[in-house]
Amino acid sequence: MLTERIHTSKYSIFDKLLAVDYFLIFIVISIGAISVFAIHSTEGGEFSYYTKNHLIRLVAFFTMFLFLSFVRITFWYRNAYIFYLICLFALLIVLFFGVTANNSTRWINLYFLNLQPSELMKIAIIVCFARYYHRIQSAELQSYRYLLIPIVLLVIPCYLVVMQPDLGTSILIAGSGIVVIWIAGLNIKYFVYSGLLLLVSFPFIVSVLKPYQKSRILTFFNPDRDPLGAGYQIIQSKIAIGSGGFFGKGYLKGTQSYLEFLPEKHTDFIFTLFSEEFGFLGSIILMLLYILLISRVISIGFYVRSFFAKLYCFGFASAIFLYVFVNIAMVLGLLPIVGAPLPIMSYGGSSMLSIMLGLSIVMSCKIYSQEQISSY
Repeated sequence: MLTERIHTSKYSIFDKLLAVDYFLIFIVISIGAISVFAIHSTEGGEFSYYTKNHLIRLVAFFTMFLFLSFVRITFWYRNAYIFYLICLFALLIVLFFGVTANNSTRWINLYFLNLQPSELMKIAIIVCFARYYHRIQSAELQSYRYLLIPIVLLVIPCYLVVMQPDLGTSILIAGSGIVVIWIAGLNIKYFVYSGLLLLVSFPFIVSVLKPYQKSRILTFFNPDRDPLGAGYQIIQSKIAIGSGGFFGKGYLKGTQSYLEFLPEKHTDFIFTLFSEEFGFLGSIILMLLYILLISRVISIGFYVRSFFAKLYCFGFASAIFLYVFVNIAMVLGLLPIVGAPLPIMSYGGSSMLSIMLGLSIVMSCKIYSQEQISSY
């Protein structure tokens, strides 16, 4: 039976402020500022509904990020399972009492925000798995007994999210959890077996998909099969990105966006609008900011002492990479449309809340990097 000892140190206000990663804050502010201009552009240069809401949420959740950064990392360790259970309970509430829009039931109406619990589950699963694998010794890691629990913890929320239905988010949740399991040191053979099982069960998986999900997969292979229907978004997206050229058409000068050829330009397809206006050069700069963000989180993971903090930082960095890759690959037509927002850039309160909460835990790891959580 493993027991735990949490070694905490006393930190003065000066020590905490000195330990803050100001470069990480700068990167977040930079992406946030770009996102405000991008959302402003979706409304034709008017400071209207989406821009106001996005700016208010950005300021509010960024303030939350700074405040929660000073919460000890041991708090997240002690309450990891509680956080997971709260998110799981919220997913159950969505299933029975959630708000329905566009034939999907994904939100809880909090009046000031339509909360999407599946976004918070992306963070909760990383925290939960980091806590779980922190206590397991390397010799026990390969045991089927210790593998069963994380599988159950992962399958339940993924199933609840698929029932909403939201296949894209469930894949991202599963991806985040699987990455933490891999980083923890699970033998590669288990991933090979899982891949083979997924391949064998693929016909069954396709058979239970909704008609619109099957249509998206078929459209991915041949967008021209339904250019005015299922293939419309991706065709217009590629036209907009291509028309931007190297330097772009200029701010507020994107024709595909302003002539309303591009649907969902303020959410999942925000990168398309940005690429049309700022071209290949602007897209590279934005992607460079994301690379800096991911690399900074990874560097913090190498810096911290506790295995829990390391697992969380590496897991969160991998999750950010997954979100960015899926979104950009989707709008470029390299992946089927799955409804994955671009972190910080896309309009959406729950997505912004999730990312800022995740970043606050990373900053907490940095500020309290010398705290050691021992299992023996």
